[in-house]
Amino acid sequence: MRHQKKTIKLGRTAEHRKALLANQVCSLIAHQRIKTTLAKAKAVRPLAEKMVTFGKNGSLHARRMALSTLRQKDAVKKLFDEIAPRSADRNGGYTRIVKLGQRKSDSASMAFIEWVDAAQVIEEKPAEEKKAKRKESEPRAKPKQPVAKREEAAPPAKKETAAPPADEPKPKKRRWFGKKSDEEAK
Repeated sequence: MRHQKKTIKLGRTAEHRKALLANQVCSLIAHQRIKTTLAKAKAVRPLAEKMVTFGKNGSLHARRMALSTLRQKDAVKKLFDEIAPRSADRNGGYTRIVKLGQRKSDSASMAFIEWVDAAQVIEEKPAEEKKAKRKESEPRAKPKQPVAKREEAAPPAKKETAAPPADEPKPKKRRWFGKKSDEEAK
């Protein structure tokens, strides 16, 4: 019986599991939302909420504890400076798991895990990126005209001076599965 054994093992050794969960939490901090399997999302949730609790504490000891777990300075800095202050009025329940259904390849249950307080941050960010991309990109080229119209628009002098195209070698005739192709039949 597994009474009072809360660890979700995920079929990995302890070291591999700790590294996986730490990387998942760092990705969650960096991207505000990650898509993963439902089992991993359920395993990530307690660790992510513990890190936010450290961030709300804000002491040097809490920062060092978070750094010893996550092992990425930039993720810990973002956690303490941005994510924890957003959750200051909340007493737990900092993350949300949204089920997505089955993955096509292996039918694994997929889910989003995201910060509850980051819903407006996620929605605003893509809109800003789209506007920025349009401004940075070059103006769109005019659609190409059909071949017949281009020949009419070209000056006659260029047609006379242009060299005739070189004869291209004909492609090899191949038989597929012992049947003759349409070209060979003619």
